[in-house]
Amino acid sequence: MFQSDLGEEAQTTHLAVTIARFEEIPLLLHFSSLDLSQRILDAIAQEGYDTPTPIQAQAIPPALAGRDLLGCAQTGTGKTAAFALPILHRLSSAPVDKSRRGPVTPRALVLSPTRELANQIEGSFKVYGQYTKLRQTAIYGGVSQFHQVRHLQRGVDIIVATPGRLLDLMEQRLVDLRNIEIFVLDEADRMLDMGFIQPIRSIAKAMPAKRQTLLFSATMPRSIMHLADSLLHDPVKVSVAPVASTAALIEQSVYMAPREAKLPLLEHLLAKHGVERALIFTRTKFGADKLTRKLIHAGVKALAIHGNKAQNQRQRALESFRSGKSRVLVATDVAARGIDVDSITHVFNFDLPNDPEAYVHRIGRTGRAGATGIAISFCDGSERNHLRAIERLTGKRIEAMSVPEDVRSASRTTENRTDENRDGENRNGQKRSEGGGSSAKPKRSRSRSNNAEAPAQHQRRKKSSGGAPAFHGKKRNAAKPRAARRSDRRK
Repeated sequence: MFQSDLGEEAQTTHLAVTIARFEEIPLLLHFSSLDLSQRILDAIAQEGYDTPTPIQAQAIPPALAGRDLLGCAQTGTGKTAAFALPILHRLSSAPVDKSRRGPVTPRALVLSPTRELANQIEGSFKVYGQYTKLRQTAIYGGVSQFHQVRHLQRGVDIIVATPGRLLDLMEQRLVDLRNIEIFVLDEADRMLDMGFIQPIRSIAKAMPAKRQTLLFSATMPRSIMHLADSLLHDPVKVSVAPVASTAALIEQSVYMAPREAKLPLLEHLLAKHGVERALIFTRTKFGADKLTRKLIHAGVKALAIHGNKAQNQRQRALESFRSGKSRVLVATDVAARGIDVDSITHVFNFDLPNDPEAYVHRIGRTGRAGATGIAISFCDGSERNHLRAIERLTGKRIEAMSVPEDVRSASRTTENRTDENRDGENRNGQKRSEGGGSSAKPKRSRSRSNNAEAPAQHQRRKKSSGGAPAFHGKKRNAAKPRAARRSDRRK
């Protein structure tokens, strides 16, 4: 088992110390140098890939050999192919059990933290395994389980799932994990942050003890090390970069802007800086929706994606962003590791994240696969501590940019208008309280007094008459004099 004597802070912020203990695996220059089947190599070549990334070159050989693996790599490094290719090779090369009857049972399980990432991984299996006869399905919450259950009943070889929905189907006895040969935990640190530690352990207990387990994580805190100790047996450990590192091809900058200047500044940058495809991060779901509405009002084609959106809404937003129909996508951190869209030119941190590691994952959405990218952050006075924490983690100072004067003047004008509106509302409120308020209050007070007297009168009538029947009798008797008086008035 893999044990570490590093402290939690050292493991998180100085992972390069741990990397020295990892096994050295020579990097390969071409996919053809790997022992992958020709059908998989043809699919890779059709996608235009010929050279594996460092994490792929290090992880694929031991995975093909059946070894457990502990991989540490940040987003955008090609982790999905690092486990998908060996899984496809092993399952497609295994002899077929002709004595077995009934639908195919799953032999590989991949757990991911979010629906978007599950969809992305399943799509990768489809692409890389298009010339094999293997079948796969994605299982996640937020949608009806009907079609997911039908796929399981027809038989699948590979399941890509989020822990919550998979555990739900297991409790309904709708999924069978007894024949799982390969178990993958992708973005394990994110799953632990989301509270999935117990579901992961429950799912692991439902699988055979003799299996291959691959665990990938962008960070290596102590909780991940403990999880690896409990799930992995004599693992090969590979890593390509410390967690604190940010891609060298990403140009980072920060604007020290007050809260009221953030929106005018964002509109200015979207209009003036040749932004082709931008991903904007906010801290809250409400903030994402609010910012999206304001951008649309300003004439920017924008969509929002976050945990409160239905799965079909999230999928449509991603497809619109991916196809270029909408050049701006506003998201919360739930999407930071689940969005795999090519050619994102800009990432904007409208709100700085509370967790400095989330900053690394956010900006990792741009500058992928050797491309360049731009990451721009906005920081107001209340977020300076977050900025310092990010700079401590990354070990570099982010270049500070000055807010353009026209943006400052626009934000001041907006602020003055807001103050005037507030003052006007306050004055109107005072006038209403001084003028019309005196006539309104007695009406409400009389209404309340009448409502308060009604139960008392009801109780007195009920008590004096000895119950409900006598009360109704008195009410009918009391109505006669009023009818007589109305008849007299007509005369």
